[in-house]
Amino acid sequence: MSHKLLLNGKEIEVILNRLACQLLEKHGDFSNTVLIGIQPRGAFLAERISALLQNEYQVKNLKTGLLDITFFRDDFRRHNKSLEANQTQIDFLVEDKKVVFIDDVLFTGRSIRAALTAIQSFGRPAVIELLVLIDRRFSRDLPIQPDYRGRQVDAINNERVIVSWGSDSTENAVYLKRTQTEL
Repeated sequence: MSHKLLLNGKEIEVILNRLACQLLEKHGDFSNTVLIGIQPRGAFLAERISALLQNEYQVKNLKTGLLDITFFRDDFRRHNKSLEANQTQIDFLVEDKKVVFIDDVLFTGRSIRAALTAIQSFGRPAVIELLVLIDRRFSRDLPIQPDYRGRQVDAINNERVIVSWGSDSTENAVYLKRTQTEL
């Protein structure tokens, strides 16, 4: 297996600031907008975007939640081992709100489809948008596209995009990992 560095910590910080600014341009004071990180990996990105908006751009009263989609996935019964659910933490209604789903990598679109179903338990949003750090083009099974993307990556089937979140921004990295195919 080989690893190729796609983004280092400094590049990720630049992208996160750009994404935060794009959200600010579209949503202003966030009075009618909520951010929801898709568990598990979208939670890390949502936490960083939320912290940037609050600390660097002084957004007050930002509502942020986490959504577990484990049992809403169309493939959850196809795994040999039992899946462990993550925690959903949404302590607000999304009725008539603008919802921004946040995930680290957009691959087939199935996780987002599951999130669209899962969020209905919390009300009917006025609008749903999607923010991703990495958009893997050419890999979609469903017609889902991000509204905000950090970077597009063209990866083939035996390549995986790995987002590594460290304890501080210098340890953050995104790798393209090529796996060996069996002969």
